[in-house]
Amino acid sequence: MSETISPKNVKYEEIDLLDLFKRLGNGIGKMFKALGRGTLISIVYLIKHWLPLSISILLGLGISYGFKLLSPSYYASDMILRNNAVPVAEMINYLNRLHTFCDEDNKEALTSALSLNLQSIENILDIRGHWIIDKNKDGIPDVVDYRDRHDVYDTINIMMQDRFNIRVKIKAPQELGTLKTSILKYIHSDSLFQQRNRLRLKQNNEFLTRLEYDILQLDSLQKVKYFEETRNKQPQTGGQMIFLQEQETQLVYPDIHTLYAGKQKLEEDSEIYYDLVTILSDFSIPAKRENNTLFYANRFIPSLFLLTLIILIILTNMERLKITFEKY
Repeated sequence: MSETISPKNVKYEEIDLLDLFKRLGNGIGKMFKALGRGTLISIVYLIKHWLPLSISILLGLGISYGFKLLSPSYYASDMILRNNAVPVAEMINYLNRLHTFCDEDNKEALTSALSLNLQSIENILDIRGHWIIDKNKDGIPDVVDYRDRHDVYDTINIMMQDRFNIRVKIKAPQELGTLKTSILKYIHSDSLFQQRNRLRLKQNNEFLTRLEYDILQLDSLQKVKYFEETRNKQPQTGGQMIFLQEQETQLVYPDIHTLYAGKQKLEEDSEIYYDLVTILSDFSIPAKRENNTLFYANRFIPSLFLLTLIILIILTNMERLKITFEKY
């Protein structure tokens, strides 16, 4: 026999469901009340101890300014290159060997790679390649991923595959021209990269020859079809004309336009982007030093503020801490 649900059971289930929603609502209300109370207590606590906290901020500013005066100046500048023959990932990995040499303070390896004297190498603090991010996949470069935090699985904001950024940190910005020349020589010194670029140009020329032949063939076909269609027009009585063959000459034009567009693209690659890389945006002389007061303030002020806050909390709850230590 099938079991039947009595009205009494239905009533109990409804009551239990209402009780569940009531408890859930009470729990959410208590959570928001606790958050509001905690926020209010925190604000009052910060206002109550405004003097030592303000002193910590001023101390952080003073230390930051002192570090700015005592530290040697260095400057940062960026150059954007278009890669014509090698994938961006390979090029960035190749360039970041220089970053490794700088990070390890391997001046001998850096001197050999860049073909610079030791005095010029002493001027270089860092050289590093970075991805350029295209937000919303509109083909327009938006930001440079300086921190290498971009999610490779992000399908909306993508890493551009036709260009990359090089950032250098240098003590004397007037040496940027010499450093640019050395970086480009370093890129062109890879024989495999050069072979791949020569192969690209050779294939482009072969394809251009084929496209030019196909364009001539289509052009000849268009003339023949036009002649045949014109000849097949037969005049009839009353000045009317009929067409014995459907005119399809216009269908040739899209094919010719497509071939011309491909031809122009290959000519652009062969004439403008013939080299291994092309400079899209050159290094510029920076107006301000990189390690200014704000640079150090972003590090010292939050640290001193947090440290002061922890000390104040410990001093305020000293009696409770003593009781807790004595208890355990």
